[in-house]
Amino acid sequence: MRSGPGQYLCQTGALGFLAPKLQHFQQPCIIAGEKSLAAFKRAMPETTATAAAGADVLIGIGGGRALDTAKGTAELLNVEYITLPTVLGTCAATTPLSAVYWPDHAFRSVDYYHRSAYLTLVDLALLITSPRDYFLGGIGDTLAKWYEAEAITRHQPAETLPVMVRMGLAAARECRDVLLRDTPAALDSMTAGEVSPAFQRVVEAILAVAGMVGGCAGESGRMAGAHAIHNAMSHLPETHSVLHGMKVAYGILVQLVATGDEQEVVRLLPFYRHNGFPYNFATLGITTPAEEAIGLLAHYAAREQETFRLALPGVTEEQIAAALRRVEQLACDAYSLSGAGR
Repeated sequence: MRSGPGQYLCQTGALGFLAPKLQHFQQPCIIAGEKSLAAFKRAMPETTATAAAGADVLIGIGGGRALDTAKGTAELLNVEYITLPTVLGTCAATTPLSAVYWPDHAFRSVDYYHRSAYLTLVDLALLITSPRDYFLGGIGDTLAKWYEAEAITRHQPAETLPVMVRMGLAAARECRDVLLRDTPAALDSMTAGEVSPAFQRVVEAILAVAGMVGGCAGESGRMAGAHAIHNAMSHLPETHSVLHGMKVAYGILVQLVATGDEQEVVRLLPFYRHNGFPYNFATLGITTPAEEAIGLLAHYAAREQETFRLALPGVTEEQIAAALRRVEQLACDAYSLSGAGR
């Protein structure tokens, strides 16, 4: 079990609390990408940090990559870190771990750290202006929390699960329910540039509640089939520009078919299509010939070191390949039934 941030605040104007919190440190240092830093400076133009030498706290500003870099650097330097998300792509702001990739963008590993964030500040006024595609990616990544955790634990009677695991599953279920209910309204709020209760609920599901799934459930709240498909997709170069959460969202569908939950895929497809989530190779921008892509994805997702087997023990390449083909067919059927092609 791994805890979330030591302090957490989510509201409009949350960045106003940064300066008082930094009074406990002598030499803060910012780690951020150029666009994220520019967004931060628009919201908070005051000087908050100096150079890295001798830093006693790192301030990660940005999305998953910047925040994960800050966490990993803080681990190496053995100092505290603060996370300030400027996009809504993952739960990286509240989790003490990083997703690590090779220079060619292929997935390498997940690294776990000794400390959690000293502070996480979630400023809704900043995030309402953040990129919509990252918001969609964060929704997709968070939706997977329920489907992966449920698959991992489904063969264990609920009454035998430790209370902390049940807490993690409850958090995952809440994420699913909030996202399926509030996503359309939250996206409308972003379009209008106005913070709404629905927007805040979806933001907190992505950034905070999602982090509680693995934090409480531990091994029972890990990544499973959906993330294995994401990891496998990193070996298709044309998907490198597709955001993490969008690939995970597609992976949910593949996992559900593989585990015999095809009716849930049918239920999710209208939500995917209406809100802009990928549901087949075409919407992922996959240009590799279909059977070649299916073979590659099934090969990597079925490997012993991958996480698909947590959702379906003993899963084979053939099973994953069959699930990939079936998702393509279900997506085609749903498209035809909707009358969209008329």
